[in-house]
Amino acid sequence: MALRACGFIIFRRLSQFHSPDNIQYLLLQTSYGQHHWTPPKGHVDPGEDDLTTALRETEEEAGLRAGQLSIISSFLKELHYKVKGRDKVVLYWLAELKDPDTQVTLSKEHQDYCWAGLEEACDLAKYKEMQESLRDAQRFLTAEGISHNNQ
Repeated sequence: MALRACGFIIFRRLSQFHSPDNIQYLLLQTSYGQHHWTPPKGHVDPGEDDLTTALRETEEEAGLRAGQLSIISSFLKELHYKVKGRDKVVLYWLAELKDPDTQVTLSKEHQDYCWAGLEEACDLAKYKEMQESLRDAQRFLTAEGISHNNQ
C-alpha cells in the first residue's frame, strides 16, 4: 500500500493587483536528509480524511491555521513518486494566505522557510512533479483570475 500525504500549495499576493508577479509561494526547508524544499504536507493519520490532514500538517509545520487560509478546493494536484523504495501519493490543494503579513512558525521538522515567486520556487523545489504543480497553480491563478472571494 502506498504512503499517503496531504498538504497545501500556499500562496500570498503582495498587492490587490492580480498580476503573476504579485504571487509568492510558501516553501519549507526540511531539517533532515537533503534539506529539500516543499510546501507543508504530512502523512494521513488513521481515520483522518485528506483535507483534515492537510490542515493539521499546515498548522503543525508552518503555524498557519485553517481560519488564516482561503482554500481553493477546485485545484487539486496528485503527485506519485517513490520514497525509500515505497510508492508515495501526495495530494496538494491550493490555499491563499488571507493576510500576506501573517508570520510563519516552523516546527522542528523544518529549518527555514521562504516566500518565493514562481521561478525561484521551482528552482528550490528541485523535483519535476513539484515544479509542474507550482506552474499549474500559477496558470490556474492567472487564467482564472481567482479573487479573494472566489473559491
